[in-house]
Amino acid sequence: MLQDTTIRTRPAKRRAAAPLLAAPRYELLPLPGALEAGSELPVGTRVTVTSSPARGIEATVALTEALAARGLRPAPHLAARQFRDTAQLNEVLDRLTHAGVDDVFVVGGDDEEPKGAFPDALTLLRNISETGHHFPHVGVGSYPEGHPTIDDETLWQALADKQPFATYTVTQMCFDADALCRFTSEAAARGIALPILAGVPGVVDPARLLRVSMRIGVGDSVRFLRNNGSLLGRFLNPLGYHPKRLVRELGARVSTGECTLAGLHIYTFNQVHPTRTWVDRARQHGDEHRHLTTPGGDHE
Repeated sequence: MLQDTTIRTRPAKRRAAAPLLAAPRYELLPLPGALEAGSELPVGTRVTVTSSPARGIEATVALTEALAARGLRPAPHLAARQFRDTAQLNEVLDRLTHAGVDDVFVVGGDDEEPKGAFPDALTLLRNISETGHHFPHVGVGSYPEGHPTIDDETLWQALADKQPFATYTVTQMCFDADALCRFTSEAAARGIALPILAGVPGVVDPARLLRVSMRIGVGDSVRFLRNNGSLLGRFLNPLGYHPKRLVRELGARVSTGECTLAGLHIYTFNQVHPTRTWVDRARQHGDEHRHLTTPGGDHE
């Protein structure tokens, strides 16, 4: 009986994950080879382009323009602390508008000190609104597992303050379905109505993923891995970390109403090919199992 239940549960979770995988966003870093990596994605795919103090705004905008020219739908990170002044902001917004960009993701940025008059994401959001540039989609960040230097109440207040200027929020990279679903429940309780995209790692090299996780402060998720030996073993396996269990668990909780998510934001670290291959196969399997389902049950 237990074996039969397990067999029937797996395809159910595959089907439940299908809506989350219908139109995921893929995140790219503006590094050499990023354009080629992004070009593996189908025309019309949403692709987020990050920013960094080391590479600056120009690298983000240039890659955004190139991706848009290839038929993708890029959403550049606009890091508040990287902008010198309103003139530079207007120049960047003009370029994005000319490229046909309809989505921007506004963050504070990792620079230790602001280069100009925009110390945080909220200030930049207000200034974008005042410039007269209109983007149908505006994203902001959120933190189910907290921030290494900002307390939780400040994070919640910041998200509430940014809500009038935004149309969606993307979470920090997270491995823990419990943390993500707790966050969606608390967001609703606090009056946050923005659609929430769960930030999950793609199919990437485990050593690289662990280094980045530690650097960006995904502390609870790393502790979660350490406290779950079998999961940590899979994560450190030479074959690599794989997101399918996390995504299936999230899909199952969304399907029962336990968790409210609008979709997935996949951190690829520019390893697009293995992630896209997995997404395509997962979609195919979900469709196959959906067609095999009848009112009498799953036939497998």
